[in-house]
Amino acid sequence: MSKRSKHTSIEKYHCILPVLKGKASTRHTAKKNGVSPYTIQKWVDKYNLHGVQGLKESKTWNRYSEELKYDAVQAVIFKKQSIIEVTKKFNISDESVLRKWLSKYNDGRKLYGTIGGSGKSTMNKGRKTTLEERIEITQFTIANGQDYQLAIDKYKVSYQQVYLWVKKYQENGESGLQDRRGHKKKSEKLTENERLQLRIKELETRNQFLEMENDFAKKLQEIRSRPRH
Repeated sequence: MSKRSKHTSIEKYHCILPVLKGKASTRHTAKKNGVSPYTIQKWVDKYNLHGVQGLKESKTWNRYSEELKYDAVQAVIFKKQSIIEVTKKFNISDESVLRKWLSKYNDGRKLYGTIGGSGKSTMNKGRKTTLEERIEITQFTIANGQDYQLAIDKYKVSYQQVYLWVKKYQENGESGLQDRRGHKKKSEKLTENERLQLRIKELETRNQFLEMENDFAKKLQEIRSRPRH
């Protein structure tokens, strides 16, 4: 587990505010506040992902499945994705956590799913869902750049559920989201009208995401074009 920070979430926010506004560099801000540039960048990344809430120190252990750990490690090793990128993509609490998994993997040790830890999990509990809900949640997540946390907050499901649904949907399409538990369970099917409604929601979500990206790009360009004094 990473070392606890002596800074509160509000203190962290005020530290990185000049960086967020483009008024100071990461290195200058780090020197001014007596921390490393890596720490400042980590705070900025967490703020961009989850707002001020993301800057709070977790008082519980995060739980990760064995499958998620292996997927994260293999994304770094075989897909050549950066540790920072993979940490964000898989919603891992800290880069140091991923580095430990990589070390174990490279040593030939097995990556077990997290079952320990005290207190309540910081992730939402899973809930029962219909095929239609799983498709909608999956399409919503993909349309929003695979922002798992956004889907978790909106649909009140667990990170593990969303992560697995997206993975199965990308590999096998709609059939990958069918609940096949139990031999006598009736196969889930959608009507044409339900499919149409899901498609409309998917397109609406995608358009909203693209509009936000466009607005952000315009604001960023505006900030960059302002004369510096």
